[in-house]
Amino acid sequence: MTLWLALNGLLLIGAYLLGSVPPGYWAGRLLKGIDIRAHGSGSTGATNVLRTVGNVPALVVLLVDILKGAVAIAAVRSFYTFADAHALIPSIDATIWLPWIVTLAGMAALLGHSKSVFLGFAGGKSVATSLGVLLAISWVVGLGTLAVFAMMLAVTRIVSLSSIAGAIAVSGFMLLTHQPLPYILFGLLGGVYVILRHRANIQRLLTGCEPRLGQAIPEVNSPPPS
Repeated sequence: MTLWLALNGLLLIGAYLLGSVPPGYWAGRLLKGIDIRAHGSGSTGATNVLRTVGNVPALVVLLVDILKGAVAIAAVRSFYTFADAHALIPSIDATIWLPWIVTLAGMAALLGHSKSVFLGFAGGKSVATSLGVLLAISWVVGLGTLAVFAMMLAVTRIVSLSSIAGAIAVSGFMLLTHQPLPYILFGLLGGVYVILRHRANIQRLLTGCEPRLGQAIPEVNSPPPS
């Protein structure tokens, strides 16, 4: 049991560190010589990269952020498959514990993206990384959530509102596709976390000041931590 706990702890740390990888920050530094946290919304996500760096870098950042979440889940599943095949921990029933560890790894990746250890615990809104997690957990749920996001974006042209709509829809898709309880909890907790990361956006939405896709946003007021 001690070995099992230690190995799972390492998996969760790995998921957090993977989520912490900041391609948006690197894009700003390498391509514009700027700290993206001091520009636009201050987020390191693809939307702020689009506003401050450009279209192609934003697409690359988006894909990498999605990949981070998917790889975190794939790593957990690969470990459990290997451990089960080689009877590394014979007293543990992988079929029972795997969904729970996947859920914890998904939350760790989201936390890493938004609170990156490499950026002084700053980061993005965790939307793209959560999509990667969802696609790895259930591609049906992931694509359904993406469809809600895309439809809302097509109608409103507001990324934050579309992200919030997707975050709300996740739990419904989890229930409709009869996912295990841990995955349903991920849909609920992950969705709430993404919404909470959009608090400033919600305030701007309520005052009618939230920019649409491609529009500029006022610069953040305080400089990022060094």
